[in-house]
Amino acid sequence: MSEVNPITITQTPWGTHRGEPVFLFRLTNAHGSSVEVTNYGATLVSVVVPDRAGRQEPVVLGFPSLEGYLRDRCYLGSTVGRYANRIARARFALDGKVYPLEANDGVNTNHGGRAGFHARVFAWEQHSNGVSFTYTSPTGDGGYPGTLTLRVAYTWSDDQALTITYTAVTDQKTVANFTNHAYFNLAAQGTMLDHTLSVRSSHILAATPAYIPTGEIIAAGTRQLQQSTVRQKVAPMDGRQEGLNDYYILDKAIPENEPVAVLYDPASGRQMDVFTSYPGLMVYTADYLVSEQPGHIGALYKPFDGICLECQYYPDSPNHAHFPDTTLAAGEEYREWIVFKFSTQAQ
Repeated sequence: MSEVNPITITQTPWGTHRGEPVFLFRLTNAHGSSVEVTNYGATLVSVVVPDRAGRQEPVVLGFPSLEGYLRDRCYLGSTVGRYANRIARARFALDGKVYPLEANDGVNTNHGGRAGFHARVFAWEQHSNGVSFTYTSPTGDGGYPGTLTLRVAYTWSDDQALTITYTAVTDQKTVANFTNHAYFNLAAQGTMLDHTLSVRSSHILAATPAYIPTGEIIAAGTRQLQQSTVRQKVAPMDGRQEGLNDYYILDKAIPENEPVAVLYDPASGRQMDVFTSYPGLMVYTADYLVSEQPGHIGALYKPFDGICLECQYYPDSPNHAHFPDTTLAAGEEYREWIVFKFSTQAQ
């Protein structure tokens, strides 16, 4: 899907977390465009790509130092697991046994709990065109069964394609669902409300006000995204603006070489095409985004400064037998991938 040429990789000490060293890795391609990642949370720190005038600017929200991530509560750029998104009532049953989890979102669990993979220090390994991060989660970690080893590989190419590959194995049957929680702003400033978004999906998961799937699959209706301006999807609600926090089920039989979603900023001309092996994606317009530390733009982040396109399995799948199965058994390999490909369009 992308060119495979050697990428320049630099590694910089970035601090420590609980006595473990943290590093920042910068991957730079032949055009001077770059990606930064860190082994803290296997996190995507920045993506710097040109606009239509050739200006290289950061299009992923993030922090210039480790301290910002240690104090972050919004998962900026993080790898989330063991189970991305929500599990209702912080519990699920597997082979007749109920596994209680940490409730960190009211009575529910979200993104693996307070000490999910976003807050762990991963082992790392450099490759010719990227970096991979590995973490082994012991059985009972967060309440989940099985010792699970996750490998997250980031690769960057000269055709501006960032590929994230997730592979995992376990020694006992468990559930697993991994994604990246990057917030994108292709304008590199302000909000992303004037971006347009298309998602190849005609159905979404019905959900409660707490964003827990009811189990019903419904037509996207007014939430369908076909070159829609994000601003059109944001509505006043109880004195605040409410945007999207919906799981979109991708249409069947989309070829691997065709994007499942396209994000575009008319002002800068930047476009991001999304490809994935996952069956759907969570579209989140960052209604609740806050930060305690200034980000790459030198200011605190606020709602609608970025948009998340979280490719993943269905939320709360372990509690819905008719949702795609997210169990991972001993001897099986979890393997899924996401590609974010950047380009520019003329006015």
